[in-house]
Amino acid sequence: MKAKTPNAIDAYVGERVRLRRKLLGMSQVSLSESLGITFQQLQKYEKGVNRIGASRLQRIAEVLGVPIGFFFDEEGAHTAGLQLSAETDEVAHFIASKEGLALTRAFIAIEDPNIRRKLLALARSLGSSQSVTDSHEGWERADETRG
Repeated sequence: MKAKTPNAIDAYVGERVRLRRKLLGMSQVSLSESLGITFQQLQKYEKGVNRIGASRLQRIAEVLGVPIGFFFDEEGAHTAGLQLSAETDEVAHFIASKEGLALTRAFIAIEDPNIRRKLLALARSLGSSQSVTDSHEGWERADETRG
């Protein structure tokens, strides 16, 4: 018997619930308790396996502090103060990741603004040197194929 594939819209809405929950630093247990459901049910919502009903989605929006439109399109994200272009969507997903949250919390814990600026400069330097390295490797491969 073939396993049921999640509906694309249900999966997208679930992904947006997860994204917002993680941006707020809220656990699945905490959100599920606020909603009066099990955390397993919330996991199914977030994966798109189970469809979220209208009244439940309304309650999720209230708890997460966003309009319902946030879960469906960029316009909803914009009204919540989170305009998600392709670039910012990538940033939002990183920040919602385990590494992103840890990095953000560690950075916020640094009280000295000079240290923050130096750390930011270091990160930018490492990021740009990685891009340059990647570009040079691509150039070297292109030279090898030509020559």
